[in-house]
Amino acid sequence: MTYILYGHRRSGSLTVEMALAETGADYKVREVDLEAEAQRDQSYASVNPQRKVPALVTPLGETLTESVAILLTLDQRHPEAALLPKDKMERAQALRWLLFVATEIYPIVEINDYPERFSPATASPDALRDVARSIWRERWCIVEGAILGNPYLLRSGFSLTDLYIAVVSRWAQQDQWRSEHLPKVEKLTEAVMARPATADVWRRHRPELTPNRFS
Repeated sequence: MTYILYGHRRSGSLTVEMALAETGADYKVREVDLEAEAQRDQSYASVNPQRKVPALVTPLGETLTESVAILLTLDQRHPEAALLPKDKMERAQALRWLLFVATEIYPIVEINDYPERFSPATASPDALRDVARSIWRERWCIVEGAILGNPYLLRSGFSLTDLYIAVVSRWAQQDQWRSEHLPKVEKLTEAVMARPATADVWRRHRPELTPNRFS
């Protein structure tokens, strides 16, 4: 039985594809070309009415959207992959920071990339982007302070939250600032990039970033 992942290179589908690779499950990727706005086609809208990626069709025939919902479903259905820790306290912290990045940081990406969608016609989109980037930086500093493991978020080791942190932290054109202010996030990301199960997936999505990019 095979999962079908709808995604696009460098998009949020990278997190889901890496999680699938960690489980060892069979999956196929169906490309949704965001650059050609293929997500707006009616054929894809029938998969995800929000017209965003990722979307995942499970071996049971279900269609799932929203990255966090997909990740938690994969953890539930593939417990052998240990995508989340069994310890209740560690699991709670993994979920805490997964949801923090998903709800407090991820939404800022759209404002950063398309400020004109959120600003009145009389306002400056560039000014709104500057505000969004300021908030982005403040919230990533909170994540930096929450990283207690070495190199991962949790002292107990790897979790799917690390995948999410690694992917989302690469966005918003903050490379120089991030390298100067988020050393733990950078170390975590480098570790994710080098994981045996996911290294090839990362390279396919982000060939410009190699495991020694931040050394």
